[in-house]
Amino acid sequence: MSQMVNVNFKLNEDVKKSMEKTCSELGMSMSTAFTIFAKKVAREKRIPFEISVDPFYSKSNIRYLEKIAEDIKNGQAHFSEHELIEEE
Repeated sequence: MSQMVNVNFKLNEDVKKSMEKTCSELGMSMSTAFTIFAKKVAREKRIPFEISVDPFYSKSNIRYLEKIAEDIKNGQAHFSEHELIEEE
């Protein structure tokens, strides 16, 4: 049997609580979840899920949203009603 070691790292408190709740609902501890993750990374030599940047947080989109917020604040925003588009 291999020797167990401790691994320490920091998580945002809300993320930790959410993960603990989810792990509990799945019937496992966070330690078990991280062990599963580590074994899969070691076996596959890759992160076992897609990692990408959310385009919502791109610099250009943030500038766009800040401009809209400024227009709203200054009473310069123009709003109009539109029909909802429902996808089939």
